[in-house]
Amino acid sequence: MTNQEVVNNRGFDFDAFTNDHDLDAELRAATEGSLFDGISVAVVDHDPEVRDYISGLLEGRADSARSLVEIETRLGSQPIVVVMGPSCVRGDDFDVVARWSRSKPNVGAVLISSEVTTKILKTAMKAGVKDVLAAPIERHQLVEAITEVSDSLGSGGTETPAPPETYSGIGLRGPEPVEEGRVISVFSTKGGSGKSVTATNVGVVMAQHSKRPVVLIDGHLQFGDAAVMLKIKPTHTVVDAVSALETADSQVIKAMMSKHEATGLLVLPAPFEPTFADQVTGQQIVKLVELVKEFAGHVIIDLPAIFNEVVLSVLEMSDDIVLVAGLDIPNIKNAKIGLSTLSLLGIPENKVHLVLNRADSKVKLDLAEVRRSLSVDPIGHIPSNVVVPISVNRGVPVTLSAPKSGVARSFEQLALRFLDNHESQSNRQPSRRRFFS
Repeated sequence: MTNQEVVNNRGFDFDAFTNDHDLDAELRAATEGSLFDGISVAVVDHDPEVRDYISGLLEGRADSARSLVEIETRLGSQPIVVVMGPSCVRGDDFDVVARWSRSKPNVGAVLISSEVTTKILKTAMKAGVKDVLAAPIERHQLVEAITEVSDSLGSGGTETPAPPETYSGIGLRGPEPVEEGRVISVFSTKGGSGKSVTATNVGVVMAQHSKRPVVLIDGHLQFGDAAVMLKIKPTHTVVDAVSALETADSQVIKAMMSKHEATGLLVLPAPFEPTFADQVTGQQIVKLVELVKEFAGHVIIDLPAIFNEVVLSVLEMSDDIVLVAGLDIPNIKNAKIGLSTLSLLGIPENKVHLVLNRADSKVKLDLAEVRRSLSVDPIGHIPSNVVVPISVNRGVPVTLSAPKSGVARSFEQLALRFLDNHESQSNRQPSRRRFFS
């Protein structure tokens, strides 16, 4: 059977890996280094060609077996990562993984699935699968998954697995203190103020500097633009997440998110169709955010310029509210009304932070007069710059496309205000790509 025939039958693209730019050196370094230093890897699938293909991604440095039961007979006390092929999505396979998660802390499982549905994610995560990859995969993504899972494993059979609540989600690196993340809502009282641009740029900067995951939720449920501005193609949206709330835990919700490859920002986009927005209630969005806070250090929520049930629910639970206003009379008038409304809702003034966008525009508005009118000192001034619409059209945040520009520096200063000093990583390693292709 040719490579192309296997592609057609199983959804894997062999040729996609042969021209994987300069990843050969990266893969070689990974496989010759810590990845296989004391860690065994086994590939399991009923189909021998699939097993050979997956093993080939690891340059043949993996054991193989037809079934999980077969590989179970070879398990010892040394750490091992079991890569489950697409055929391992049956109930009895997940039962075996669940048994391992209870009795074998030295064994970690990664699942490669031809399709990643909510049902598969929930079942796999509850069984103890550490990561789920969607085919087709790239070889460095598989190496990354194995590396992260191996870091979470015990060194021998006498160790006791850490309690589930100490883990932060998929791709575990080990126990972390349970600490709820902070919620930052980015809000405006007038459309076109630059709210979504602010939310995405603040999100990518925080993701680059935070030790814990940073999540961006597009709360503009009818016409959200976060996915477009970050140039990502999501598999799941806010509607999918709230639909799974009755049975999902934080790990399942995390698995539904798309990862911004350049920075590691996790994104839960708005629904694909505006009519789906009516399916989301304020109570559901609050429950969703509470789950996300279990693994994320910061949750940024991009809200529409309207006061409705969902928006009010999010604002009330937020730790910080960034109110974005353009430097023109309608924007300032609406910002004043918005500040008054937030006060009437009982939201403390110290939670509300004013950001003036296009603050250097030559519109003959005196900044001092604006501050007196709003009775609030802005914490950020975002200057006008043609690089902003260019970045939006390219789907690359301006903090990445034009990092030396004044507008990018302003967004960076704003983002870092919300990061605790101990959470900032000055020497953070470049973020890895998400496993999903």
